[in-house]
Amino acid sequence: MSEVRSSAGASAPTVLRMILGRRLLDMREDAGMSLDDAAKALRVTPLTIRRLEKAEVSLKPLYVEKLLQTYGAEQQEVDEFVDLAEQANEPGWWHAYRDVVPSWFSAYVSLETGAKTLRTYEPHYVTGLLQTHGYARAVLQGGFPNDNPEDLERRVDLRLRRQTLLDKPDAPTLWVVMEEAVLHRMVGGAEVMREQIDRLLEVSELSHVSVDIVPFTAGAHVGACAPFTYFRFEEPELPDVVYSEILSASMYLDQRSDVVAHLEAHNRMSLLTSSADSKGLLNRMRKEYS
Repeated sequence: MSEVRSSAGASAPTVLRMILGRRLLDMREDAGMSLDDAAKALRVTPLTIRRLEKAEVSLKPLYVEKLLQTYGAEQQEVDEFVDLAEQANEPGWWHAYRDVVPSWFSAYVSLETGAKTLRTYEPHYVTGLLQTHGYARAVLQGGFPNDNPEDLERRVDLRLRRQTLLDKPDAPTLWVVMEEAVLHRMVGGAEVMREQIDRLLEVSELSHVSVDIVPFTAGAHVGACAPFTYFRFEEPELPDVVYSEILSASMYLDQRSDVVAHLEAHNRMSLLTSSADSKGLLNRMRKEYS
C-alpha cells in the first residue's frame, strides 16, 4: 500500500478484499514468481497483477482461480479462495451512500469498519465517531455549503450510522486525542456544544473508548499538525494503516516508518494530559455553554 493518495475513480475495497490481495502477493512470492510471470499466466500486464494484490480492483474469480493454480495451490484451497473473493467483491453497507461520499472516504469507512483498534488525533473538530446529530449536521453544513437539504441529511445519516460499530459486542478500541481548541470552536450554537460535551463525557466512561484533551497549556508539541487516524487490524495479513488529510488530498500510509512516526506522536500527545484532567476540562467547558 505504501502511500496511496485519494483518487476520484478508485474503487473502495472492503477489508476482506485487502486481505485476499495480500494473500495473493504472499502466494506469488512463495511460489518464487515475479509480477511478469503471473501476468503471463493471465495474459495481462504486470500492473493488473499489482492492482489485484493491492486491492485496487475487484478480484475476478477466473483471474483468482488461474493465479492460484499457477502458484501450485490445491483445488480445495482454490475453491475456498474463489468463494471468499466473491464475498469480498460485494459492496460494503456504505455503498448505498456513494452519491454523497467521495471514493477516497469510502476506503476510510472500510478500514474503520474492519479495524480492531483506532487512534485519532483531531485538532479542529470532535472526531466523527463521537459526534452528536446536531454537531455533525453543523460540521457537514460548513464543509459542504452548496449541499441541498437532502444530500446534507444523507451525509449526517452516514456519519451517525458509522457510530454503531462502537455498540457492537466486538467493538473496536477507540482512543481519541483532541486539542482544547475543539471545545472552544462554537459549532452549531451553545445548546449543540453542551449536548456534544455531554456525549464526550458519556462515552469516556466506556471501557473501550478513551478521550484525551490536550490543553492549551501544553504549548507546542509534536502532534500539532493535520488530523490523522491510525488503524490496526486483527488479521495478520493486514499492516497497520494511517490515514491523514489536507484540504486538497488524502493519504493512506502503511510504510513502517510513517506508521511508527504517527503512533509515537499519538503516544506523546496522550502524555500531555490525563483522563481526570480531560474530564475536568470537559465539565468546565460545559458550564461555559450553559
